Amino acid sequence: VASLTVIVILIYFPLTLVLTPALGNYAGYELSAFVSFPLSAIIVGYIFAQKIWEENRTKTIAKISVLFTVLTLSLILVENASMEWTPMIREEYVKANPSATPSAFDWYYIERLAILSEDFILVVFMFALSFIGLYIGSMLKKPTKT
Repeated sequence: VASLTVIVILIYFPLTLVLTPALGNYAGYELSAFVSFPLSAIIVGYIFAQKIWEENRTKTIAKISVLFTVLTLSLILVENASMEWTPMIREEYVKANPSATPSAFDWYYIERLAILSEDFILVVFMFALSFIGLYIGSMLKKPTKT
């Protein structure tokens, strides 16, 4: 998990620096993540293929993916706490529902649901991309017979 995290950072940051000016803030950031997470998992799966194959491969990959997802979820929660999402969420909601007039209580739940839905999607993709990448990486290097 530590190796996966370090490799993600080493790929994600430079890729974001290259893609953001070319594609814009949102698209560059998202594409960098979509490329760096599975690519990093493939690299780690390849490097640690022998250890992955020694145990139950699918179970080991699932454990690594779950731990990595929990780690990244904690980073996502810190990001959610440090960012001001309210203006963006309200703007998108009013654009989609121009005649709606939610109360303060309604706004609280609208904002929470928007953030939670984003977090859910990120967790599902994070787990899936890391699992698939680790599986592919471990398949690229067959174990040596002892």
